[in-house]
Amino acid sequence: MLVIAVLFVLRVYAEELTELALVPDVQFAEQAPLADNAWQDPAMWFSRPSMDPANDPARWQPALREGSAPPPAEEETAQADSASAEAPRFAVFFIHPTSFMERSAWNAPLDDETSQARARVMVRGMASAFNRASEIWAPRYRQATYGAFLTDAPAAGQALDAAYRDVSEAFDFFVDSVPDDMPIVIAGHSQGGYHVVRLLLDRIKGTPLADRVAVAYAVGMPISVQTDLPELGLPPCATPLQAGCLASWASFAEPADTGQYLRLYNETPGINGASRSGTPILCFNPLTGTLNQAAGAERNLGTLVPQDDLANGDLVPGAVPARCDPATGVLLIGDPPDLGAYVLPGNNYHVYDIPLFWANLQADVVTRVEAWQAAHS
Repeated sequence: MLVIAVLFVLRVYAEELTELALVPDVQFAEQAPLADNAWQDPAMWFSRPSMDPANDPARWQPALREGSAPPPAEEETAQADSASAEAPRFAVFFIHPTSFMERSAWNAPLDDETSQARARVMVRGMASAFNRASEIWAPRYRQATYGAFLTDAPAAGQALDAAYRDVSEAFDFFVDSVPDDMPIVIAGHSQGGYHVVRLLLDRIKGTPLADRVAVAYAVGMPISVQTDLPELGLPPCATPLQAGCLASWASFAEPADTGQYLRLYNETPGINGASRSGTPILCFNPLTGTLNQAAGAERNLGTLVPQDDLANGDLVPGAVPARCDPATGVLLIGDPPDLGAYVLPGNNYHVYDIPLFWANLQADVVTRVEAWQAAHS
């Protein structure tokens, strides 16, 4: 009876208990500005071109799981064809998701060993999907703590603004360092996806730099088709061979309980200031490279299945299907796949948004860069 009572309390009051456990109970402390030359220091990057590839987490290439067979030839798509071709020249700016879970501060110190180790694992499992790029840049930044996304307290907004300042400065250094004739890809997950949206809005839209963006991936960040997308300056990625577009998705297994996800989405105003409540959410399907479509597991070129300690993993083709749910805008992936212990309540596979479709994403970005090059040749 005690166990049943505890489970009942956790289910009914899950959001309140999560906020109590993760939202900081301290005042926001303004972050000291970084030195003007901070981003010249290789130590400020998890990944950058000057690194030894053996020590660069974004350059990791997982192996095909032993005994797994690639998808049959008749099921190959434009994505699969691109995966076997020589990659074009392009540069990636990748922003890692939240790895700081503490209540002791609103922003993560760069010397916090636990959050930095987690972030490195995230770069290894997510940014590695872009490892066919000529250059990958993944900055360390003073991210907002996880609890900043669970409250509307003013300190939460201040923490996100502080994190974005670091990301924006790192992006400036990235743009200055990349050859002028090289197309760029901007990608991030969760908090990283939030910062991708802000970069599009504040630094790219309406500038010459917009023409260099081959594709932007704001993964795990819900984007309203009506109140957000028109403000960002890029159209959605609606076809597999489209360049200069934006992709976003949020993964749920079935049965999906999207109540909390939709509540937070509906309660947050759109970029244009209007209510997002009830507006459709942008849903890109990584298996088809299109919007609002469905594909069976045979179209999945490889799901990255991590080991228990997250130190390694391997690719399993044909493991996970995907279909955009017209009612909610989330990406449904069928029965819950066994990817580890980090599935969120409600069958929310947020943590695995990129690993679920790792090999398809690796091919998708190359296809879109090639389309960009064809349009600019």
